[in-house]
Amino acid sequence: MLFTELLKMAALSLIANKLRTMLTMLGIIIGVAAVIAMVSVGMGVRQNVVDSISRLGSNLLVVMPGSANRGGMRGAAGSVITLTYDDAEAIKKRIKGVEYVSPTVSGSYQIVYGHENWNSSVQGVVPEYTSIQSLTLKSGLFFTEHDVDVRSRVAVIGTTVATNLFGEVNPVGKKIRIGTSPYTVIGLIASKGSSSMGQDQDDIVLIPLTTAQERLLGITYVRSINVQVTDADQMDRVQNQIESLLRQRHRLAKDAEDDFNVRNMTSIMETMSETTTMLTLLLGSIAGISLIVGGVGVMNIMIASVVERTREIGIRKAIGATYTSVMLQFLIESIMISVVGGIIGIGVGIGLSTAISKFGSFKTVISPESIVVAFLFSLAIGIIFGILPARRAARLDPIDALRYE
Repeated sequence: MLFTELLKMAALSLIANKLRTMLTMLGIIIGVAAVIAMVSVGMGVRQNVVDSISRLGSNLLVVMPGSANRGGMRGAAGSVITLTYDDAEAIKKRIKGVEYVSPTVSGSYQIVYGHENWNSSVQGVVPEYTSIQSLTLKSGLFFTEHDVDVRSRVAVIGTTVATNLFGEVNPVGKKIRIGTSPYTVIGLIASKGSSSMGQDQDDIVLIPLTTAQERLLGITYVRSINVQVTDADQMDRVQNQIESLLRQRHRLAKDAEDDFNVRNMTSIMETMSETTTMLTLLLGSIAGISLIVGGVGVMNIMIASVVERTREIGIRKAIGATYTSVMLQFLIESIMISVVGGIIGIGVGIGLSTAISKFGSFKTVISPESIVVAFLFSLAIGIIFGILPARRAARLDPIDALRYE
């Protein structure tokens, strides 16, 4: 019965000072909304990264050149030239469990059509690249092994390149110039949108690998080899066999370091997931600071309320109110502010996350866990920052309180 009366008294007190109550709640509302929105952004980034890597296939191995080591200084991965088209062919023919192999080279070039031009990434690949990258064609055809063998000057372009060069016109059959050489557009890739890092995956031009090597770049090596494994359970075995094969082909001594790196996409996914999880925690922690600031605001307002209601507290204590009942009254007011503010903040946070996903350039993921944590945190803020004003009110001497003007 006493608790019910205290609830009614706390509610009436808050309603009597509507403006002050709403301003006090504002800090809690902003804090809870910020936590939910920031965590949803972080989890959205994490989900985008996982989706992007998953589209490549969790059973994908990427072979990269090793790093240069001169004078005790180690260069970046890929700073030496060690991989060739023949290495890719050997992996395809000699290692069981390999489904697709695609060596690649790349460079940035000016693409010209008539009076229009566009700078884009030009990649030399083989037909199996489409299966590894899950590419589909909107129109036209992809080049064949014959085009790779005869170094054909043909190109398959992304929708961003097509839009900037051709507008709404179908580019298939049109002639473009890459660098100083003409190429015939034979296919248009269906749009894939932005990657997890915000990179436009449609801003690309694909040409036969040998054409890129000999006619465009003037090189004999490849920059990477993508290997699609038939079964994810065979990843470790295939990776070990690729490493053994390449060491043998590159004639490396037993004590020599590998002049290449084999990257497992599953490991990359785990690393990226850990990184984005830390980002999510960081964003949530930063947003949580605003909740603490809101709690300080609650405490300040409650202390002011205690001062304003000193005579009321004195009268209550004079007619028999105990230390516990007075303390509970003010603590309940603080908790009610936090609870109501937290509920409103949840609605604002969900709405803000939805708006970011709808109007922003990436999606957000609203987590039930983040909502529960934010609400419990706001509740804890109400309790922690309400204890000091409540104790101050409960410890007032009734005689001094009645004399207070």
